[in-house]
This record gives sequence, C-alpha cells and structure tokens, in this order.
Amino acid sequence: MAMQFYTNIDQIMRDRSELARKGISRGRSAVTLTYSGGILFVAENLSSSLHKISEIYDRIGFAAVGRYNEFENLRRAGVRKADLDGLSYDRRDVTGLALANAYAQTLGAIFSDQQKPFEVEICVAEVGPTPTDDQIYRLAYDGSVNDEPGYMAMGGSAEAIANVLKGAHKSDMSLADAVKLAVRALSSVGGDGGASRTIAANQLEVAILDRARRGRTFRRLTGSVLTNLLNGNGNGNGGGTAAATPAKNGTESADDKAAEGNNGSAKPPAPGPDKPTSSAGSADLE
Repeated sequence: MAMQFYTNIDQIMRDRSELARKGISRGRSAVTLTYSGGILFVAENLSSSLHKISEIYDRIGFAAVGRYNEFENLRRAGVRKADLDGLSYDRRDVTGLALANAYAQTLGAIFSDQQKPFEVEICVAEVGPTPTDDQIYRLAYDGSVNDEPGYMAMGGSAEAIANVLKGAHKSDMSLADAVKLAVRALSSVGGDGGASRTIAANQLEVAILDRARRGRTFRRLTGSVLTNLLNGNGNGNGGGTAAATPAKNGTESADDKAAEGNNGSAKPPAPGPDKPTSSAGSADLE
C-alpha cells in the first residue's frame, strides 16, 4: 500500500504566506490617507485604463496592489454586494466595515482552503460626514483586517513609505498638501540603491472621496487638475471639483464618460441640484 505524504500544516501556511508576500512585493505601491476634505488615494500606475483605485459605492472607495485579475474579481464582487444591499435595504446601510468584513471572509477562505492564495493587498475606505468618522481598512492576503489610523501604504516598500507618511501626515491638511505628501512618500524609495526618485504626473493614479459632495463622492484627479496640485497651484481645500464638473451645454466631462457603467447596477441617488455624475473606476496593474 502506498504511503501518504505528510506535510506539517504550519509549513503549508508559511509557504502560502511567502508566496503571497512575494507576489505583492513585485507590485508598485499605493497609499491612502485622510485630509480635511475627505480621503485621498494615490498609486503608482503606468496604465491609463487599468486602475488600482476604484469606486465601490456612494462613499466607499477601493485600492489594491498585487495581481490584477485577482483583486479585480474582489472589486467586482464588492460592487455587486454593495448594490444588492443598497437595493434590498437602504443605501445608508452599505458601510465600509461591512464590505471589509465580507472581503476578510473571502480572502480567509481562499487562503485556508485553496492551494494558492490570492497575491493581493487591498484597502477599503469610507468617507464620513466629519473627519473623525472617516474609516480606512487594510486587508491582507490571509483575510486579516486592520483599522488604519488615517493613512496606510501597500506594496513592496510599504514600511518605508508608511514611515514617511507617519512623520508628516495631519488629518487637517489641504488636498494639495496631501497629494504632495503621498507622492513624496511613494518616490522616497525605488531609486538606485534604494534612493529617492522622481515620479511624473502621468505615472500616477489619483482619486478622492470628497466629503462635501452629495451622493457619490468618488472623483478622479487627472490632467491639469493633478498637475496644479503637484505644483502647489491647486485649490488646497477643494475636492477636485474642477475634474468632476460636467462640461458646458449639458455634455458630460471626459472623466465621467470613461467611468459610466463601470459600477455595476448601482442605484442612482435622489435627484437634486447637487447630484454628482458617475465616476467609478475599474481595475489595476502590478
């Protein structure tokens, strides 16, 4: 009779953890931090169509690093769950904590039951009516959840980037200051010999959850709006309104057109004079 090979369960889990960490470390980093007007997401991303940062629901955003196909499946599942809960109950019942718990259960089950774990690390952030109500959750490949204190970094150099954020982050900082801090943290590593480097604006993916907006708060910051913020010429207290304002003559802005339809079947907010246009994202690259 053939003998069954035995492997210690601790060794199996260590091997899976090592595999997942190696996959995540190969991806470019992303940061999430709060500022006076909401929550800011900044990621290094060379693709203009595959996003690391996306919208999940009205006041909830999503960011990820690692394998694109894996965390894109998680993002889509989160959108479907949020839509279903919003339609079944009330839009206010969809919270970042509930989505973080759902992601934790999924990632934990995959890590324990499947031969290969997901090589991803994700962030679920919810902007509140006041800065003290903002929530940022980090979810690891094994399903563990951490409630982050106003900022976080993901990716291969997360620890070094987080140290830069820790020394300079303030919850009452302006949007322009927050963008410059996030870019400084991302560019502090990755150069020759671990030195700092320069990241161009077209290599960045930047989005916000704007506390001042009604309904859907997610907005991407691109083009001249992002350039002005990096150069210190932007509206420090604004929420990227210039990037999200519809064009004249009733036409949609290019950013809103690109985002239309990417958020599943989300129920639109009640009509009103401040009703925002859609601006959901979709995916990501390593």
